[in-house]
Amino acid sequence: MSEKRKQIIEAATKSFSLFGYKATTMDQVAKMANVGKGTIYTFFKSKEELLEEIVSSIISEIKHEADAAIDQHLSFKENVQRALQRIFTFRKEHELTIKLLQEVRDIGTPAVRDVMKRLDREMIAYVREKIEEAMAKGEIRSCDPELTAFLMFKMYIALNVDWEKEHEPLPQQKMAELFDLYLLKGLSR
Repeated sequence: MSEKRKQIIEAATKSFSLFGYKATTMDQVAKMANVGKGTIYTFFKSKEELLEEIVSSIISEIKHEADAAIDQHLSFKENVQRALQRIFTFRKEHELTIKLLQEVRDIGTPAVRDVMKRLDREMIAYVREKIEEAMAKGEIRSCDPELTAFLMFKMYIALNVDWEKEHEPLPQQKMAELFDLYLLKGLSR
């Protein structure tokens, strides 16, 4: 990747994190990157394309984090919980994802809503792959991996985000117990 392109991506990430997507202008990005506005357009057709590039990088980072949480010596049940927890910790702590989720909630910017949906789809696809691997190894019984991944992902959102809106946050151990009780016991052999 060229140095200028990298500077632009870093500046846009910083601007989107500070001001949100909607409030960020290409002029701001150019100033922060210390390049001319025209230079940005040699690499990216639009602000939306720039956001897509950044989110693609975040998706790769999240998958890397989730992979790092997986321990081949542990069961599917333990690994899926570890991977999902790592995904949600990343989302809750990463400045840009925090700002983008906030923008979707408060403003509903279509481009941001679309990339956040893409992020969710990619995470569900990641979990689906882990489910398919576990079925192939005989660790869990046969199920619809897409639907099961969707339910696992949404349950983690419910326990990590939605529950906390009106209740005390659940300790990690309690979330693992609930996840096991409501979802994984039905998959166990």
